[in-house]
Amino acid sequence: MRTNCGTFVIRLAVKTAPNTAASFVSLVRSHFYDGTVFHRIVPDFIIQGGDPTASGTGGPGYTVVDRPRAGTQYLFGTVAMAKTQAEPAGMSGSQFFVVTGADAGLPPDYAVLGDVVAGADVVRRIGRLGDSSTEQPTALVEIERAVVSVR
Repeated sequence: MRTNCGTFVIRLAVKTAPNTAASFVSLVRSHFYDGTVFHRIVPDFIIQGGDPTASGTGGPGYTVVDRPRAGTQYLFGTVAMAKTQAEPAGMSGSQFFVVTGADAGLPPDYAVLGDVVAGADVVRRIGRLGDSSTEQPTALVEIERAVVSVR
């Protein structure tokens, strides 16, 4: 993920969340995320992006499901898929979040996309660009380009 604040790298959880990872890869390859913003930034909690409308309600027009394992924890650098409370555990579209606090303290309801394996400093920097009371960004943080590489 190349952003206007720097680049971070996500290792996808292809074995534990195959549907989620495949959907994400498809969206990246179609340039879905390019030019989108982190529309929700909560310091010491999460940064959230992947909504083409930047409203928190947009998505790709479909959903996939990869129910997370019982006991899943969302620790710093975990990348998981956002969903509403009304949606079943593991359901996701295009919106994702990156945990910026030590432990988000969330229940195991969110499909884990992967983990940040490079660029943790960038994730921390973005995580400081939010207002805790409004959960809104205090500066524009744009995903300039998302790229998938196979290793």
